Amino acid sequence: MTIPTDLTDAQPVPNMATSPRFLIGIVGAVAFAHLLNDLIQAVLPAIYPMLKTKFALSFTQIGLVALVYQFTASLLQPWIGFYTDKHPKPYLLPCGMFATLIGIGLLATAGSFAMLLLASAVIGVGSATFHPEASRVARLASGGRFGTAQSTFQVGGNTGSAIGPLVASLIILPLGLTAVGWLAVAAVTAIWVLFGVTRWRIRNPHAMVAARTVSEGPHLSRGRIISALAVIAVLMFAKFIYIGTFTNYFTFYLIERFALSVQDSQYHLFAFLAAVAAGTFAGGPIGDRIGRKAVIWLSFLGAAPFALLLPYVDLGWTTVLSIAIGFIMSSAFAALVVYAQELVPGRVGLVSGLMFGLMFGIGGIGAAGLGLLADANGIVWVYKLCAVLPLLGLITALLPDMKRLGAAGQG
Repeated sequence: MTIPTDLTDAQPVPNMATSPRFLIGIVGAVAFAHLLNDLIQAVLPAIYPMLKTKFALSFTQIGLVALVYQFTASLLQPWIGFYTDKHPKPYLLPCGMFATLIGIGLLATAGSFAMLLLASAVIGVGSATFHPEASRVARLASGGRFGTAQSTFQVGGNTGSAIGPLVASLIILPLGLTAVGWLAVAAVTAIWVLFGVTRWRIRNPHAMVAARTVSEGPHLSRGRIISALAVIAVLMFAKFIYIGTFTNYFTFYLIERFALSVQDSQYHLFAFLAAVAAGTFAGGPIGDRIGRKAVIWLSFLGAAPFALLLPYVDLGWTTVLSIAIGFIMSSAFAALVVYAQELVPGRVGLVSGLMFGLMFGIGGIGAAGLGLLADANGIVWVYKLCAVLPLLGLITALLPDMKRLGAAGQG
């Protein structure tokens, strides 16, 4: 893939105030950077079994590593988004990736549990800086197709998350922890791409002005906005706690239940994460067509039967059901992000930071909590417990129908 050093040359930018269109060169660039960013991040949970053996860690300590990384990212993201809504800082994108590069170096040379925690925290800082700003760029270049742009951006991250376990299985697990240093190649490539995106933002300031001219959806009362955001928070909780049982502990589940090797379990994790990427990509355009709320309904209630069956089937059906769960549940993320952005017009950075922050924060708290439960009751028991989480999607009924309200407002 050839990434132009000047993204303005790759995709001429029209006057979007009069002719909005989807800028595939810009959206594709931030999606590719998202792929590299999340590939790096996905390696960390993929090497948990190696870290557990190398440093003699308990499941609780593994959960703490995940908590430090994800909690650091979740705390910073809303504040970064809130600040840059008022004071744009385009160069934060490459700077955030530089923090990730430092985290890679710390992880590759870690010699203790404390160093693992520090490396996880630094990588979390890089993630916190990257996600709200990159999500903002995707929306600026969407030409009004917000769901499609958000899903394209997000599928880059999901693809990177899917590739991460393969990189861990083929390179890092055979060669040892120091092989994590090879991830620096991905980080440097992402820094280069993000400098190109930054130049586009600086040279096309009218993009930000034009983005505000696109209708953001109906304006609701403060009370309805707060209650809708609370519902979204619960849905995010259900989604990312359950998805976290796979991203953090699926390899352990397969090893314990079916006696797979660490490397073989990574291929099953890759299949799940690839399904997550495909589902994320599908959810955005579908939400643009049929509405965000409909996609959220289908995502949660469609995955529920498969989640309830998963802990009781053999290895073959476990793979099939995990793929179905990954595809269906992941379709909701772009819809949830764009729905929240439409609830709070003009606060793209803050809302994106909150949404990605919730994702990482919930994932971190969930990873630590699930680790404690796995130590006490076994990892198979944890999967049986979490199988009911998709049923929380029933509270989607409490969300306002933004598509219907928008049509009524226009009428």
